[in-house]
Amino acid sequence: MGALSHVRVCDFGGQLAGAGATKLLAMFGAEVIRVEDPATQGRWDMMRVVGPYVDERRGVDLGGGFNNHNVNKLGVTLNLKEEEGRALLTRLLRVCDVVTENFAAGVLDRLGFGYERLKEIRPDVIYVSNSGFGHSGPYREFKTWGPIVQAVSGLTFTSGLPDEEPAGYGFSYMDHGAAAFMAIAVLAALHHREQTGDGQWIDLASTVAGLTLQRTAVLDWTVNGRSSRRLGQPNGNRADFGEMAPHGIYAASGDDRWVAVACRDDEDWSRLRDVLGDPEAFDDRFATLATRLVHEDELDEVLARWMRDRDAADAAVVLVAAGVPASVVKSPGERIDEDSDLDTWGLFPTVRHRLLGEVRVEGVPVHLSESDWSADKGGPLLGEDNERVLGELLGIDPARLERLRVDGVV
Repeated sequence: MGALSHVRVCDFGGQLAGAGATKLLAMFGAEVIRVEDPATQGRWDMMRVVGPYVDERRGVDLGGGFNNHNVNKLGVTLNLKEEEGRALLTRLLRVCDVVTENFAAGVLDRLGFGYERLKEIRPDVIYVSNSGFGHSGPYREFKTWGPIVQAVSGLTFTSGLPDEEPAGYGFSYMDHGAAAFMAIAVLAALHHREQTGDGQWIDLASTVAGLTLQRTAVLDWTVNGRSSRRLGQPNGNRADFGEMAPHGIYAASGDDRWVAVACRDDEDWSRLRDVLGDPEAFDDRFATLATRLVHEDELDEVLARWMRDRDAADAAVVLVAAGVPASVVKSPGERIDEDSDLDTWGLFPTVRHRLLGEVRVEGVPVHLSESDWSADKGGPLLGEDNERVLGELLGIDPARLERLRVDGVV
């Protein structure tokens, strides 16, 4: 039992944005039923066949990303090109509270299950469509992928080093942002239905979601006409508007070892200056925030000299003990495997997957005292729960279910 154990979701979503949203719902107890096409063998959701992998095996059920984003879900296959497949989906939709998808705009309509049809099947249904540009406007027909969303929304433009091309994010960072907005929207719609009895259509545009994550870049442009990529723009490790100095990442001894330092005010700087013990640190150039900002390059060199021959962890311990905000820039191994704080938090639970065995997945970065999330079941194999969902839930007898499988309907 979980906070959302009264909710059943019919999930057409895939990849990261749609699957990530319904993963959150599933981990809080919702019964999420993924619907996929039995004939596409992973083309419906490409994450089924891409890494990371746990060993040399490859196949439609072995993609690590798919497993990570489909924890606690059930999986069924339905061929919606077949009349019997569409009839079975109609029966399934009647017992689902929420329908989710992240196809390009209009795909579910063309399959015969747009919002108007869904309302005929279940009048109080909550339908969520998550696409790149939403279902209105001149870009509605455009197809996107995570990096494209980031480029159009402006996130890519704000990344990278001064005087260099925009760096982008590589990974589909915005998919995760859109997934969070999608999950929040579902919860809001469920609350609305509990109050009024009415379902509704949620139209989500990932590019617009990306635009809301522009930090102060949009505000700075609209108020000051100042671009986030301009001559003299601070590099990404310095404070955007000169509110702190020093404020950066400094190389320690060893290969790719770094320490982050941020002085909030003159008191922090005074503590750091005493730790450094460098006569240059006591120069009048660094006496106040205003003068430190003028001489920030020289200030960074003072810190760099002190840091370069020290072990990163040892340096961070010394700085924190003196009251200076600092931390090692941790590698994945340090943060995930060697950090007792994260282990206590439980962010990476172990789940059981039919083929992969016991593997770790991403949890949720919050804990509820009375109705917390849980994770135990890995992502479903293709059609793994046909018997449970189509047989037990919809009442299809085993003989008919076998016939539907032979005929390519499931």
